[in-house]
Amino acid sequence: MLTSLFILYVIAYIAAVIMGLRHYTHMLQLSSYQFQGYFRYLRSKPQRYGLHIGYLCVTAILGVLGTNSFNKIFGILSLAFLIFLIVQYLPKKAKKKFVITKRVQRLFITYAVVFLILMGISCWCYLTGGETLYGIFIATKNNVSNFTIETDGKKLTAILIVALFIGLLPLVTALCNLINKPIEKKVNDWFIHDAQRMLKEHPGLRIIGITGSYGKTSVKYYLWTLLSEGFRVLMTPESYNTPMGVVRTIREQLTPMHEIFICEMGARHVHDIKEITDIVHPDDGMLTSIGPQHLETFHSMENIINTKLELFDAVQEKSSKGLKFANGDNEIIVDNLRHDNVVLYGCSEKCDYRATEVKFTSDGASFKVTAPNGDTADFTMKLLGEHNVTNVVGAIAMAHSMGIPMSKLKMAVRRITPAPHRQELKKHGNVSIIDDAYNSNPMGAKRALDTLSKFEDSVRILVTPGMVELGEKEAEYNKEFGKQAAEAADYIILVGSVHTRPIKEGALESGFSEDKLFVKENLKDAVDLMYEIDAGKPKVILLENDLPDNYL
Repeated sequence: MLTSLFILYVIAYIAAVIMGLRHYTHMLQLSSYQFQGYFRYLRSKPQRYGLHIGYLCVTAILGVLGTNSFNKIFGILSLAFLIFLIVQYLPKKAKKKFVITKRVQRLFITYAVVFLILMGISCWCYLTGGETLYGIFIATKNNVSNFTIETDGKKLTAILIVALFIGLLPLVTALCNLINKPIEKKVNDWFIHDAQRMLKEHPGLRIIGITGSYGKTSVKYYLWTLLSEGFRVLMTPESYNTPMGVVRTIREQLTPMHEIFICEMGARHVHDIKEITDIVHPDDGMLTSIGPQHLETFHSMENIINTKLELFDAVQEKSSKGLKFANGDNEIIVDNLRHDNVVLYGCSEKCDYRATEVKFTSDGASFKVTAPNGDTADFTMKLLGEHNVTNVVGAIAMAHSMGIPMSKLKMAVRRITPAPHRQELKKHGNVSIIDDAYNSNPMGAKRALDTLSKFEDSVRILVTPGMVELGEKEAEYNKEFGKQAAEAADYIILVGSVHTRPIKEGALESGFSEDKLFVKENLKDAVDLMYEIDAGKPKVILLENDLPDNYL
């Protein structure tokens, strides 16, 4: 009986360790292996650690009891905690799946090494070292009846070391990530140098960098569509906008046939853009926007501005002839430009490439573009929102400056489709969904609400979990978002009760009906509700942001 229970206990222990490490490695992966994001997740889920602490306490008592008659009871309790941990960490359907990359494999090797070291220390304590580590403990207990001092002191030490691995499992993931940092840097440096070698072997390649607080992925797709009218173009796919994402694109997709490489550059920390420009050395650059995004890691708007402008620093450093384009409708950009010969694009009068006669329909927009040399052309597109007029004008400006005539760009603009999850309109019968789920920031969210507000003949429904990574002003921005939503939406469905509280407060303060505001704990329930709402006329649903699992 005891042998069977021991075997079951060992199996449960190993299963709990593996399941737990898998879960926390997934959360680390979703945090881009950054400690700040990972510990934010740990702080947001304090209730999850109750089972870890409970297991640690019960197992410690089990070690203290030794041959006591209560030994079996606490052994079963300890086993029960392990089973509860296994159930808690069973893989569930995730919005962004856990990917077993080479880096993850290296992490699990480190987990195994740390685990084996702890097991070795535990065995040493049990066989020889318990009395040394627990000398004080033993000295104070040597007269207790039914307590074998040296043996139980050693056993307690050994059991505690084994139990600590599970008790502190979330921190084990962080520790092993820290241990692996020098290894990961060496690996990354090798990949970076290999990508740089490939770029040097392709001297005729023209590299265009695109960055911005928002809009960069959309503009990248639009520019790729337009430049493909005259060139063989490679772009970083999806949201591959980190140094290693850029490097991966170069190493896996760049061929001698490519003439232009459009490189999206993202940033969460100061000097992130410089890190990418030091790899690719862009010939030209485009700045789509500057706004309050990732304030949690940037800490100030000044840091965001300086980091985004690092793209133009790199272009100017490489050649005085490099093209520099910036969104002239963005006041933060206009007020902080420090570079010469920057071409502005947009709808305002100060823009060099300017859109006028802008008209919107439920299917898209039409507008006229005037170039600095006086060339004009009328364009139509299938994209929604005023901001997309600005984005497309930016792509037109770059493509026209690189030699593609306006007449040829007209057909290409007509073919442009929305970037995935960036105000992407999807129609299902009398239900239209504006999918703006990729990422949200104060300016982008406001523009999405502006788009929703234009569907005046439909029932307008907002579904959102709110905005994140906005630092100390996060609640303030979400409350303002709630006030704006009250003006644009007929129904509001919030996902998650805690994080969305400021949105609810802002909407209600603006007079929004509480009967039309709903809070659901997960996206599935929110989606079910949005389809259930029966208003007797067509529905337009805005899906604004979709937080990954480490935020929910």
